[in-house]
Amino acid sequence: MPTKGIVKGIISNLVIVEVDNPVSQNEIAYIDLNGNKLMAEVIKVIEKNVYVQVFENTRNLMVGASVEFTGHMLEVVLGPGLLERNLDGLQNDLDKMDGIFLKRGQYTYPLDEDKLWNFVPIAQIGEKVTAGSWLGEVDENFQPHKIMVPFVLTGEYTVKSIVSAGKYTIHKVIAVVEDEEGKETEITMVQKWPVKIPVTTYREKLRPFKLLETGVRIIDTLNPIVEGGTGFIPGAFGTGKTVLQHAISRQAEADIVVIAACGERANEVVEIFTEFPELIDPHTGRKLMERTIIVANTSNMPVAAREASVYTAMTIGEYYRAMGLKVLLMADSTSRWAQALREMSNRLEELPGPDAFPMDLSAIISNFYGRAGHVILNNGQEASITFIGTVSPAGGNLKEPVTENTKKVARCFYALEQDRADKKRYPAINPIESYSKYLEYPEFEEYVSTRISPDWIEKVNELKTRLLRGKEIAEQINILGDDGVPVDYHVIYWKSELIDFCLLQQNSFDPVDAVTPIERQKYIVDMVVEICRTEFEFDNFNQVSDYFKKMINMCIQMNYCEFHSEEFNDYRKKLDELVKSKALETVEE
Repeated sequence: MPTKGIVKGIISNLVIVEVDNPVSQNEIAYIDLNGNKLMAEVIKVIEKNVYVQVFENTRNLMVGASVEFTGHMLEVVLGPGLLERNLDGLQNDLDKMDGIFLKRGQYTYPLDEDKLWNFVPIAQIGEKVTAGSWLGEVDENFQPHKIMVPFVLTGEYTVKSIVSAGKYTIHKVIAVVEDEEGKETEITMVQKWPVKIPVTTYREKLRPFKLLETGVRIIDTLNPIVEGGTGFIPGAFGTGKTVLQHAISRQAEADIVVIAACGERANEVVEIFTEFPELIDPHTGRKLMERTIIVANTSNMPVAAREASVYTAMTIGEYYRAMGLKVLLMADSTSRWAQALREMSNRLEELPGPDAFPMDLSAIISNFYGRAGHVILNNGQEASITFIGTVSPAGGNLKEPVTENTKKVARCFYALEQDRADKKRYPAINPIESYSKYLEYPEFEEYVSTRISPDWIEKVNELKTRLLRGKEIAEQINILGDDGVPVDYHVIYWKSELIDFCLLQQNSFDPVDAVTPIERQKYIVDMVVEICRTEFEFDNFNQVSDYFKKMINMCIQMNYCEFHSEEFNDYRKKLDELVKSKALETVEE
């Protein structure tokens, strides 16, 4: 018999229920509101009183309403057909719902239950399998979608029967497995998994080291992220967090993209829904949406569902990782998720931490980011989840708790700067404040030495040093004036500007400059470093600025030309002639 209860108190989305039998933490319950079933999650248990957070609006809910507990945690449905779906935080298919606003108590199934999938068996009868083992596959938007032994099964099983190749619905029994005691389990193409529990059906979790190419030069060159890595993008309103995330999700070398819009403004979420179906995938030439899943919770939806949305997105990502695929998960914005945690903590009257966030905020963020990573599956295949979240600090304050706690766990930090955005220097990532700890990994250094060039890390560090030196001199020029500093200082400053304009800035509206392959990035880095290592002779600071402005303009024009095209080579020839005209000597690399 399921546990039942009666509502005894209501504090907005927090409802206190008196129960007649034991319930467990994070168990799902349904509250009866005039025939509508409102989904809720247990977040605290004190004797007979159970505190549940409701994922819906609780208006008109009254004390005395009946509650029924399900005996399981918040789960997601996993199976073929998730790609191209627009889901909410509870995995309802938004396209199946009517009207502008979601109706309370309305839940839809996320998959197409009638579609026939072309199933091809992989496992053989008599084969030993465990949770996550591949039984067969179907083609899902040109992706090999593996049908696996359900993650909930423990121990070793023997495949007793498996259907032959053919077309079946997701609920058709495609295999029967038998455990060591002879108990049989029927397996369909669908399985369920609790969102709060990580999927660990892999043999080993490695330290990630393979460069994830995003086509964004300031990321790939100066602050690279790797397959299975973690990063976050903090920045004030208008600095381009969402735009940068969209660019990365469109251009990155990933098989599957999962976008979690957590508490974002409705207009930004609508842009995702309307723009992504129209975008062309630069890697395949097909629609980008074919390999994308969107999990959306707007800022006007119930705050409790924000927390569920990021966990739902991560669990879907882990499901596709178990198939041996490279998954890119983008969450926008984790600040709204943390605000939901703060609201629930305050209603529970827990001891508040800094800025009233929960005391265990650091552990919650750490556990979530820890679910990403580069793994080796039980069959030896490699797979990964790369996670990039955005943080929206109030007033652009990067010292607030969410940013500070995320800094402790994310290995890449992309600080968006209001000043760069105001100057239209996009992407507005501050090249000095931002960092990537993967540059310190010996495995990564070995990888890029082979993949790009042996002196790649050395040149990247040189570029960062020159940018820092340029910033320091810019501050001196601002205080002392152009005449107050030596001409050599102006040269150093303009060399840092050359790096900024030619390498760090990109025009996302230009078809060529929007995406830069790593081979072209290497070419630009080698060219810029060679110029920066060249000594020049000038009589005054006006000559310096005029000369470098010409050089910068040529480099920008090169960025708009097809790589190694006739026009591109012509600009390079003119650039070399310009460099020689003022060069004293070239220092050997």
